[in-house]
Parts: sequence; C-alpha cells; structure tokens
Amino acid sequence: MIKIKATEVNKKDEVVSNKNQKDEHDWAAAKAFYDNLGSTKRPRPPKPQNAVTIAVSSRTLFNMVKERQFYEDEGLEKYVAYQLEHENEPLMPGAAFPFVKAIMTVNARLRELYPDSEELFDIVLMTNNHAQVGVRLINCINHYDLTIERFCMTGGKSPIGYLKAYLTNLYLSNDSEKVQEAIEEGIAAAAMFNVEKEIQLRDDQLRIAFDGDAVLFSDESEQIVKEHGLDTFFEHEKKFENKPLAQGPLKCFLEALGKLQRKFYAKNERMDCPIRTYLVTARSAASSGARALKTLRSWGLEIDEALFLAGAPKGPLLEKIRPHIFFDDQMFHIEGAQQLGTIAAHVPYGIGQKYNKGKLKEESPKKK
Repeated sequence: MIKIKATEVNKKDEVVSNKNQKDEHDWAAAKAFYDNLGSTKRPRPPKPQNAVTIAVSSRTLFNMVKERQFYEDEGLEKYVAYQLEHENEPLMPGAAFPFVKAIMTVNARLRELYPDSEELFDIVLMTNNHAQVGVRLINCINHYDLTIERFCMTGGKSPIGYLKAYLTNLYLSNDSEKVQEAIEEGIAAAAMFNVEKEIQLRDDQLRIAFDGDAVLFSDESEQIVKEHGLDTFFEHEKKFENKPLAQGPLKCFLEALGKLQRKFYAKNERMDCPIRTYLVTARSAASSGARALKTLRSWGLEIDEALFLAGAPKGPLLEKIRPHIFFDDQMFHIEGAQQLGTIAAHVPYGIGQKYNKGKLKEESPKKK
C-alpha cells in the first residue's frame, strides 16, 4: 500500500510539473510574439503571476448610464444592435478612468527603472456584456490609449467566477451585489459610483486613500462601537493596543501596493514614488490610533500618511488629498466625499452594513 501511495504522489507531482512546464512554454511563446512585433509601441502585458491585477467593469471604466437605460427599456437584442451601430463612438470616461490612467503612469515609471521586470499593474476589463459589444469597448480603449489587453466578456453571466482565474488583486464594479460576492470569495473589491463634481487630479502620482476598520482591518472594533458605545471601544482599544487587528477585505491590496512601492524605494526613489497611500480614519489618535498603526507595522506594511479625524467629516480632508480612489465601508462617508468631488468606492463589509443609510446608485437619464 505504501508503494502504491508513493506512486500516486509521484504521478501527481509529475502532472503538476508538466502543467507548470506547459504554462512556462505558453508564456514564452506569448512573450516571443510580442517581442517579434518589433516597432510596436504597446508594452507587453506582464505575466499574471507577477502582476498586481486590477479587474474593472466596463460600466466603471466608462460612463454607460445611457446604454444601461437603453438595455432596460429595449431589451438585449436591441441593446446589442445599438452598440454595434455606435461602436465607433467613444464612451465618456467613468469613475475608475482616472485611477486606471494613474496606474499607467506608475507602470511607465516602473518600466524605466526595471526594463525587464514584470512586477507591474495589469488591468483586466471584466464585463458581463455580450462579446459583440466588445468591439466598441476595444475602440474606446484604443481611443483613450489605455493599455488593457486582457478582456473577460461573459454574455450576461456574472464574471465573479473568473476573478480568481485572473489572479485578481482588486475588483471594481458599480454592481454592489457582485462586489459583495467577490468579497465573500476572499477578493478585495469595491463598488464605485459616478462623481457629482469633477476636480483636477495629479497625473504624475497614483493616490489611494483607505478607511481603516472594515476596510484594511476587520470590523472587530466597529462591532464594539455599534453594540457598546464609544467609551467601551476606547477601553477595548487601549487594552488590546499591542494585539494586531485581524485583516480586512483590502489588506491584501495594500500589501500588493507596498510590493510595488518598495521597488521605487530600492532605487532611492522614496521621496519621488508615484504611489502614495493614505489612512483616513474616524479613529482618534490618542485613544485608538496606536492600535491601527501597530497593526500595520505587525503586517510589515507602511502607509505614507495617516489622518485621524476623531469623528470629523472626511470629505474636506479628502478634497485636499485628491485621491484617485477612496475606500470606505460607510455610505455616509462615501456620499460626503463625493459631494466634494472625491472618487469614492464602497466596501460592503462588516457590521456597518446593517447601519448604512446611503442612497447612492447609478443614475439613469430622465425619461422625456
């Protein structure tokens, strides 16, 4: 029996080894194809295992409110025909567009410092649109000169099942149910909404702002606030100041960002790093801030700026930071930020969802 089991293990190892060899062979062939293109200006996509992969829905990357309303009013067949008829008309940028453009800036800097490295951002367009609509999306990507080579078009089915296969580090959509499903699968995800007011963003630096509890950290502390009040919360945080909080849904994404930041630090580019991260939290520094910072330290992660607001509104501070994206689990913070022009993304995680009173949704054009 022992010999039989050992043989079975050897066979499994051989299968895994053969698969890895095939993957390497396939990737080498793809690399050779791009290298042989010679004078093309389009950079070769990074190997998925090395990349920080951002999956973005088409309705988040582009403003497709009018198209969505047409689909709801006229049905699938007429919607596809409409898209084919207008496939040479560029869609307007959506909420995630500035974020994606800033990512491309970071990639350009990384390629300058590390010409042969594949530790880069990689964008995947993830959509449940019909494949026939893909031509218009491709035309839009080329129109705006976006470097997006990987597509996933699922023809009306949920794309969530493909996220792990694409090795996704972050999924952005305007469909809260899909975002919730992704988080339940252990994938960092957030729902984005169209901004109410446009502001000028940095084009030479990617700025990302995170709330703390129920975003980077678990909702452990928020549960205490909701169930027992602030005084008990302060006592709890002081008592467990040196005990790291459990990780929240976006901890792994911050980890991936840190990996790319360290590549700039290694080239003595810390002060000129094109990625800057912010912790913007309702915690107060004196009574509960230390645990948050010590938790990040225990994870081996850095945050560039930490803003402890002690319950004050986040919108005015975010208006000064001007991040390309701000993640929070509370809808009233999302709405307050968006009113002042901040591009915000809701993370539907933790006990705070029971108390959310937000009203944000994708608005459709008014019918005449």
